[in-house]
Amino acid sequence: MSWKACGEQLRQLLDLKLPPVAMAFRTSAPPNMTRIEAAAPAGCGYWRLAAEGKVFYTEASDHYTCPVGAHTHGVDLPAHVAHEMNSLVHTMVQMQYITMEEIPAIPRRRTPFGVALYAPLWAAPFYPDIVLVRGTVKQLMLVAEAAQAVGIARGGATMGRPTCAILPESLRSGQATASFGCIGNRVYTGLGEDEGYYAIPGEKIAEVVAKLGPITEANRQLHGFHKDRAARSSA
Repeated sequence: MSWKACGEQLRQLLDLKLPPVAMAFRTSAPPNMTRIEAAAPAGCGYWRLAAEGKVFYTEASDHYTCPVGAHTHGVDLPAHVAHEMNSLVHTMVQMQYITMEEIPAIPRRRTPFGVALYAPLWAAPFYPDIVLVRGTVKQLMLVAEAAQAVGIARGGATMGRPTCAILPESLRSGQATASFGCIGNRVYTGLGEDEGYYAIPGEKIAEVVAKLGPITEANRQLHGFHKDRAARSSA
């Protein structure tokens, strides 16, 4: 199954409000893609643009507006942006939002940043490194069960702040990674209170989608089974 077909299947099986997003990191942009016209205020804002149907790439300077996102993406920051990031970190520490001890543990891409490619999965003109699924808890439950069936469900807690850290974490581990989102991401992407993210390694997306059909049908049947059982027990 092509990754484009996977995009259609994911949206249909999960009844997603927005399509899954394909992302990839490359040394240079493909000739058939154009650079984003204007930098977004946060790197995760590009996820929303891709989900809305835009196909584009970003360069390092397009991530300077978001020092935290630039850090997780592996963008080398010029002095004035690095200073802004340090100021932001100290502010968050003073607010008791984060501790200094947590910062070194934030996942970060270690390879040099060239460009980042974005597209809705169904229209991606490139092989995705990561597929981002945005959905409700129930929708993410289903895709997480499919990832578990494939053997790539990441162990440990669901990730929180910063949301963009799921990209380097999934790339590093080769595992699917869930995030509850963070307040910045919710502002810049319009993420609903009942929504989160699931990042799937691109090389595994076809396997996950192949498992998702049977998983979805099994859950449909089990829903009826448990409703009947609950009704009998309360009678």
